[in-house]
Amino acid sequence: MTNKSARQKFATQVDAELLDAVKGIAKDEGRQVQSLVDEAFADLVEKRRLAKPRQQVMAAYRASLGPYSGLYKKLAE
Repeated sequence: MTNKSARQKFATQVDAELLDAVKGIAKDEGRQVQSLVDEAFADLVEKRRLAKPRQQVMAAYRASLGPYSGLYKKLAE
């Protein structure tokens, strides 16, 4: 996702107080509301992406459960 990506319009609704707060931030920072929306969307996508463990990591963990389950139990105590 870069600034050169194609832009697409969409319509939605937002809480009036939240929108006022975002407009205030944009004004204080000398930015457009659109740039804050872009930033918020990018932050949300990244947060969700990082919240999911990678498949290979989970596969390695599951494979280790058998041989190391006793160790995991002791570490949890």
